[in-house]
Amino acid sequence: MPRVSGVVTTLDNGATLDACLASLAWCDERVVLDSGSTDATLAIAARHGARIAQQPFAGYGPQKQAAIDLASGEWILLLDADEHLTDAGRAAIQRELAAPRADGYRLPRQEWLFWRWAHPRSRANWQLRLFRKGAGRMNAVPVHAAPIVDGRVLDLPAPFRHYGEPTLADRVDKVNRYSTGLVAHKRGKRIRFMALRLLLYPTVAFLKLYLGKRYFLGGWAGYFAARTQAFYAFLKYAKVLEARRQDASAE
Repeated sequence: MPRVSGVVTTLDNGATLDACLASLAWCDERVVLDSGSTDATLAIAARHGARIAQQPFAGYGPQKQAAIDLASGEWILLLDADEHLTDAGRAAIQRELAAPRADGYRLPRQEWLFWRWAHPRSRANWQLRLFRKGAGRMNAVPVHAAPIVDGRVLDLPAPFRHYGEPTLADRVDKVNRYSTGLVAHKRGKRIRFMALRLLLYPTVAFLKLYLGKRYFLGGWAGYFAARTQAFYAFLKYAKVLEARRQDASAE
């Protein structure tokens, strides 16, 4: 099997990093790029024998790309510090990489919804997280930066889990920060049907999650997750509209 580098970026992730790095113990190396942690993050990474580097936070995409550049493996397995690969996911990746059929793979992410895991029959979020180092790179999208791959990409049923926010307050704080981070990217772009997006997209976002991904099976936790996603969809466009009005009044 080719060399695999497990790559993680961190900032004060002491609560979840141990499980993350433990799930990557089978990798040929684990690379941790930290942006100034003051908790136990660095001690945990050192205990796991990870290659540790530090640099100031450069933005979501650039920071992850810098971590990828540090890796020496032929293949990159990219996880966030609040995620971990399941045993079934590890086995599936090892089987696939024995004779790879593609240059990148989308893996199913299982979500923690406040106080429970999403229902097993809910639809997972498939994300591109495994790719040949020479074929993949991070895109330039702010906040939601993701890898892009030159070559064939397949879905691989190798699940990993994401420990989402444990409280509504934490979730609302996150969507507020993320939506603010998108304003600079969107305020100067032409957004078609802005008014309709602002009025309708929050409802569409709710229905896509609650019905489309079957979050209704998760009870109140699923409802809270879908409703806060709708709030995020509202904030994204409301803050852009607010910023544009501020720009216009300043002229």
